[in-house]
Amino acid sequence: MGPSDARRDRPRAVARRGTGRRCCRQRRGSDRRSPAGRPDTLAPGRGDVIPLPSAPRIVRRWSTSSGAVVAELDPGCSAEDLFVLGAGQPHRLWLDSARVDPPATVRTEQPPPRLGQASFVAFDPIHVVTLPRTEATPAAAQAALATAAAVLADLRTETIPGLPAFQGGLAGLLAYDFGLALQGLPLPPGQDDVPLVSLASYDVVFAFDHDLGRAWAISQGVPARGPVARRARAEERLDRLLAALGTQPPGRAADGPTAAAVAGHPLPSFPAVHASHTAAAYRGMVEEAIELVRAGDIFQVNLAQRLAVATHVDPTRLACAARGGNPAPFAASLELDGLQVASMSPERFLQVRGGIVRMHPIKGTRRVIDSPEADLFAGDDLAASAKDRAENVMIVDLVRNDLSRECTPESVRVEALCRLERYACVQHLVSIVAGRLRPGATALDALRAAVPGGSVTGAPKHRACEIISALEGTARGCYCGSIGYVGFDGRADFNLLIRTLVARAGSLEFSVGGGITARSDPAAEHAETLHKAEGILRVLSALGIAGDRPGERPA
Repeated sequence: MGPSDARRDRPRAVARRGTGRRCCRQRRGSDRRSPAGRPDTLAPGRGDVIPLPSAPRIVRRWSTSSGAVVAELDPGCSAEDLFVLGAGQPHRLWLDSARVDPPATVRTEQPPPRLGQASFVAFDPIHVVTLPRTEATPAAAQAALATAAAVLADLRTETIPGLPAFQGGLAGLLAYDFGLALQGLPLPPGQDDVPLVSLASYDVVFAFDHDLGRAWAISQGVPARGPVARRARAEERLDRLLAALGTQPPGRAADGPTAAAVAGHPLPSFPAVHASHTAAAYRGMVEEAIELVRAGDIFQVNLAQRLAVATHVDPTRLACAARGGNPAPFAASLELDGLQVASMSPERFLQVRGGIVRMHPIKGTRRVIDSPEADLFAGDDLAASAKDRAENVMIVDLVRNDLSRECTPESVRVEALCRLERYACVQHLVSIVAGRLRPGATALDALRAAVPGGSVTGAPKHRACEIISALEGTARGCYCGSIGYVGFDGRADFNLLIRTLVARAGSLEFSVGGGITARSDPAAEHAETLHKAEGILRVLSALGIAGDRPGERPA
């Protein structure tokens, strides 16, 4: 643990700058562009290989008084292009606002907040703060956050006005089990190869403003000191990373053997996909949780099942298929050693701007229906559901309690309660809770108070986590953790890792769950998990790895 001194100054091959060379046979539906200049979809299908786009052209370049260097890129360059060009680079990260516009079908008296305005791509960090699962103790978890805080304090920079929020800083993964370690709870078995913390220090970030249709490369020049040294360092790093783009073909075959098999029970409609629980077993787990609620042991608890398929898939294809098949405002792709996370999350876990921290818990789900009338009815049914609203309000209370630990007294408020939002496959009830951080508190303090997210545990949180571990029986790993950033300037934004694919050890897995209350119906709860799985199964089908039977869908 601690900031790694493993700076990767290894020799690099001379860059073959992009000339639009293609390494694919076909690109399907990938050239349509939104008004913001971004591709509408990029969903490679069976056998498709992502083409290599042209390397970005710099329109103008300047430096700030502190020594940071900013290069504005040709507006034709998209975040997707940069991600594809960055294939093979270490710790490749894409914070992807795949769904740019606010939900068009939000039905509320108040205008929804602006989501998905910017995306960010980064790779080849200068340090990595990591905490392996084998060191899961409260002291080690606290030390990991202290190390991250020290890195941020040491490399602090000022905000560059007029550019998107992430301008360099720590970014990466906080696993669900990191929250257990912080609380001193024992970790369930499994997921030994998933770190509890992996936060990399990115000195160069590619930032994309989808409203303006503009893109920049921002090089902070850290850890050099002083404007002159920082400017020299920033220029050198920016040129090096630009030269590295496109040196690896994005459609290369994945390395390593495919898992011989994955444990579980095949889904009837997708026989290659195995579930950790049969329908009967899941219903039984829900019934046990309901009894715990009725006994007063807990108010509610979130239970999940894991779905998995034995396969290897190229990281670039996986990320592009995920964002094309199931776009979401807080999507992300992160590659670590032996691990790739491709998230289609609709949920913001925590954001910090100007000393204000906001959380957007989601509770309450209905399936999107092709018929407009039936879909409208489903949304109205969700908005009026006493069970779903009660579940959402309980989590709002839990989030208020979490934020009150690091916010000034009486500053915590509910900005939106049970707002109906519609996504590609499901509709949700979403609330927003905000508070002002107490003097001296940072985004890392807010994260420490809030992990794991209350919307994926239940209330009260500590007991809910114990019940989740006991009933689910295995570690959640990345699922219900978070991917995001804390900038060198102190701003932060993290998602909640739901609707998330994790490629590891020759398998591809994801989990789906729901909140259980005294009013839950076990059969309906199981059906809800499969509704939530539909978008991801569609991605797997597009990649040709779900093994679905034509004309069938999960039931």
